Amino acid sequence: MKLSKQNTLKKTSLHRAIYPGTFDPITNGHVDLITRSLSIFDEVIILIAPSSKKPIFTPAERVKLITQCFKNDPRIKVDIIEGLLADYAKKVRVNVVLRGLRAISDFEYEFQMATMNKRLHPGLETFFLMASESNFFVNSTLVKEVVSHNGDISSLVPPHVEKSLKEKLC
Repeated sequence: MKLSKQNTLKKTSLHRAIYPGTFDPITNGHVDLITRSLSIFDEVIILIAPSSKKPIFTPAERVKLITQCFKNDPRIKVDIIEGLLADYAKKVRVNVVLRGLRAISDFEYEFQMATMNKRLHPGLETFFLMASESNFFVNSTLVKEVVSHNGDISSLVPPHVEKSLKEKLC
């Protein structure tokens, strides 16, 4: 059976996506998700959001850490958000939000956020991408907890992030 052009997903129809998060710090799970998303999107804007938890890194430090991960890839942009994601998406004319899912509990929270964003900006779609098997258990809070007890996080974060975390927490 041959698919018509109308039935195939066109990469050019998606163009850009916003990947919001606190990224305190960015992990190998984040890097993997972003890297894999570039086979779907032409550009990904990594959007650093404020955190209700006490962040270790300032927004500027997080920008620097993230930028170092993707320094040779012009398809990655990094920005900081202070207001609503829906408003930011309208401002920069991006209609896709990229979100990673690790477990069913992630889906419940992400579904609520996607629904609210859709209500605030009806043209905004949320694209869910599953975490890779090797990273599904990794999150920034867990990484910070392990490193604060001198545990090995070398397989969980990029080397420059590990160094920065140890400087802040050890």
